[in-house]
This record gives sequence, structure tokens and C-alpha cells, in this order.
Amino acid sequence: MTKYILAAALAATIFACGDSGKKSTESTSSEPAMMAAPAFSGDSAYKSIEQQLAFGPRVPNTPAHERGGDYIVAKLKSYGVEIIEQPFTVKGWDGITVKGRNIIGVINPRATKRIFFSSHWDSRRFSDHDSIPANVKKPVPAANDGASGVAVLLEMARTIQQAKTKPAVGVDLIFFDAEDWGDGDKAVGDTEAASGQFDYIGFCLGSRHWAKNPHKPGYTAYYGVLLDMVGAKGATFLREGYSMQYAPSVVQTLWSTASRLGYGQYFPELNGGPITDDHMAPNLIAKIPTVDIIHLSTVTGSFFPDWHTAEDDMRNIDKNTLKAVGQTLLQAIYNEQVQ
Repeated sequence: MTKYILAAALAATIFACGDSGKKSTESTSSEPAMMAAPAFSGDSAYKSIEQQLAFGPRVPNTPAHERGGDYIVAKLKSYGVEIIEQPFTVKGWDGITVKGRNIIGVINPRATKRIFFSSHWDSRRFSDHDSIPANVKKPVPAANDGASGVAVLLEMARTIQQAKTKPAVGVDLIFFDAEDWGDGDKAVGDTEAASGQFDYIGFCLGSRHWAKNPHKPGYTAYYGVLLDMVGAKGATFLREGYSMQYAPSVVQTLWSTASRLGYGQYFPELNGGPITDDHMAPNLIAKIPTVDIIHLSTVTGSFFPDWHTAEDDMRNIDKNTLKAVGQTLLQAIYNEQVQ
């Protein structure tokens, strides 16, 4: 992942919370009634993660990667979603040519008011944060760091397409590739990230390509959401720093929606540090206010324990967490009205 404001001292460098614990002063009693949204299935999303892991680590330039991409396309087609594939080739930080493939699913294509939801679908090619030396050169299975976000997006597509009542807005599901190719030994500071100069470490390749080359000419969206590590047991999603900088009203909408649905324990009203991730290019290049829903510990500010290790497998995944995230996003979609 591109949580690369780090290296060894992850928690110390990126998770200094400005006003952690500060509660929103907005009264929930003044909020409009929520529209009826279809039910999101955590069970179905869980099975999708299992299916992705069965291909092996989805590292670019490998057969498993190709099978993983084909799986996403096949699932979207089976739900009747319009698909746009965006192949790209870019040279990585190490000189290796990376063959990438962004995949976009378009729901309600005629709607002019649109929201996009995204996740990266590739796996990291080495487990550089594994405590076992023999595992460091192994690829990451990427159950939580990759497959969980993909599973939520695919289940959202299935749920919306099979629902009797459709949302009023257009929904774009963007599966970014080559997010995790970069050099984890090179940290990036807030100044570089804020100015958009974070590509030199080789992360976020797919999102940068998409932001510069949107899947439809002149594409824009009301707002965007990035999902990153959204399936772990007991996960908490702090209000990420750049999300608060570029899309504070979207953060408030999503976290308030989660609270009203009873998922406040997953979406606490606590601020986390800024993370250089796939939401940066949409914010800085495409100029679409985009938030990052990313697992950050309320105690240490760090990611889940098996991040970038060979142990990022199904043992980390919880159907209840997947349900909380997916249902919150579906509810947010159905609450939107075309103006």
C-alpha cells in the first residue's frame, strides 16, 4: 500500500492526530431521514476475498494478476454493469516495466451527477514488513490490503443492480492497479504529498494514470471514496488527514451515516494523520474531493498488524467489518438526490 509516510516508525510519523477525540457539534436530530437502501451482504463480500486469494498474489506482470483482473471484469459483467478497461504501461521506480490495468464499472451511465468508489486490486510483490526474514521476499496475499476493498465494491455492484429501487445518482466503481509497486524504504513527507510529488517512490501508479486520463472525457464526480484495508476484525477508520483537508464535508457525511446505522465503533469521530494513498491523485489532479476510508488504530495510529506481511490472509477478515463499510456506502448513495 502506499501508506508511505513511514518506514520503520510508522505510527510515529503519520498518525499525529490534531484534535483526536473531538466530537462533531452537528446535531443528528437535524439530519434528514435516511432513504431506504438495500442490504449489503458481508458473507458475499467475504467469499469474494476468498476467490481473489485463490488466484495467488495479484502482483503485476504475473499470471495471478491477469486472473485477478479477469475475475473483476467477469463479476461486473455478470451483474450487468458497463465496463471500461484502461490498460497502461509505466516504468517502475526500479526500472521494471509495469503492465497495469485499471477497471471501471459504470452504473446508471446516463446520470450526470456521479459518485465514484475505488480500491486498488493489486498485491505487493514482497512482504517488507514481515518479522520473519524468510518471508520478506514473498509476495503479500493481500486479503485485507487490496482484496477487501475490491470485494466491497463488487458486492455494492451486485446489490445495486439487483435492487428493486435504483439510486438516483450515477455510480462508478474504479479498481486501481499498481498501487503497491513502490519502494517502501523511501518515505514521503507531507510537503511532497500535498503538492502531488509522490510518484517518485513508485506507488499509486494506476490512480495517477486514471486521474490524468479519465475513463470518459471530461469526467467529474460529486465526490469520490477510496477503500483501503476495510475488512479486518475490529477495524477502526479514523478521519484521514488529507481527506479532512480536501473533502471534509464528505467525511462528515460518511461518518455521520455510519453512526446513524449503528456502525460508530468502526467509524469513530477521531482524526488520523495524512496518508499518501490512491485518493491523492483524484484530489490533486482530477480535482474531485475524495476521502480515504483506511484502517488506522485508535491506540497507535498504525495499520493492522499483518500489513505488508505474508500473513495478510483470510485470518484477518471479518464479515461484520465488510458489512459495516458496504452498508454505510450504500446508504450514502441512496441518500443522494439529484439536484
